[in-house]
Amino acid sequence: MNIVIFLIILLLLVIVHEFGHFYSAKKFGIRVDEFGFGFPPRIFGVKKGETEYTLNLLPIGGFVKIFGENPDEESISGPDRERSFVNKAKWKQAIVLFAGVFANFILAWVLFSIGFMSGLPTSVGSEPAGSRLSDVNLVVVSVALKSPAEMAGLKSGDKIISVKSGNDTILNINPDTLKSFILSHEAKEVDLGYTRGKNTQINLASMIPAKNKGEGEPKIGISMDMIGTAKLPLFSALKEGMVLTLFVTKGTIFGLYTLILDSIHGKGSFTSITGPVGMVGIVGDAYQFGFVYLLSFAALISINLAVINLLPFPALDGGRLFFLLIEKLKGSRINPKIANKANMIGFAVLIILMLVVTYHDVVKLL
Repeated sequence: MNIVIFLIILLLLVIVHEFGHFYSAKKFGIRVDEFGFGFPPRIFGVKKGETEYTLNLLPIGGFVKIFGENPDEESISGPDRERSFVNKAKWKQAIVLFAGVFANFILAWVLFSIGFMSGLPTSVGSEPAGSRLSDVNLVVVSVALKSPAEMAGLKSGDKIISVKSGNDTILNINPDTLKSFILSHEAKEVDLGYTRGKNTQINLASMIPAKNKGEGEPKIGISMDMIGTAKLPLFSALKEGMVLTLFVTKGTIFGLYTLILDSIHGKGSFTSITGPVGMVGIVGDAYQFGFVYLLSFAALISINLAVINLLPFPALDGGRLFFLLIEKLKGSRINPKIANKANMIGFAVLIILMLVVTYHDVVKLL
């Protein structure tokens, strides 16, 4: 089930991206030969006008074939050259290339906005103005490896409902009262009652607070926050959805910049990168916690897809935009054979990188 949900999300994100290219190309009178759902081998196709709409066997996204995007003799000087991508004004080419990325940003904005209208998990004190915060609980944000909490089975997203040790309990559960409770019950078993995801059944996690080396205070190994569900009316949701989209985009750009910088300095690691296999597990967790979490996850991936596509690397939209900038500065077209070969090599490098990341995803599961 997790794999099916992940493939649906991936198909949605890529189809929206490709539709951005498709729509803008059509608007500028550029010929679009094919809009493919999935990747070949082809199952069947239907031709409407000049464009063939195909359904393909591999459900891992989609593609558009824009006439002249990969220049050849026919698209440069053939009978239909006026409708070729390569012969259009540079600003029109740039809009067509950027349209896919723009569509992903719009999708993220829409998904976040729907989340706010439906009820988006929000930290107490960080809720948008005018929102109604409900179902406030102490939620586990992260669990330290090999900590008492991890050994007891706690996971990120669990809602802590009760705290008990012997005859002692906490009536008002929040981060401060739980920390104080743990400090006062060193070397004693603490029982945390919690719920997970959509299941309202209360589970029990028993653990003994432990001290880390060099630290004097006992801990159970979790970070936590008071989180409720924030709901907003339509126009406020659209506004806050845009604010959240910009915030996540900024964080994604900074994270990618840090990753590239660390790689240049020899500090990069695949442990911080998640590929398709790892994402299937994340989708499962998001689905377990509810539909709104799944929407938020899809929005995050849409933003990541947009930001990565803007990198000035061959085969990516950013690489093609970079080639356009070079052509504009030098005042002449880059040799089509060189551009096509660079994009082919870039695509091969991306496939190899994806295989390496997938391998590391599998190793993590073993």
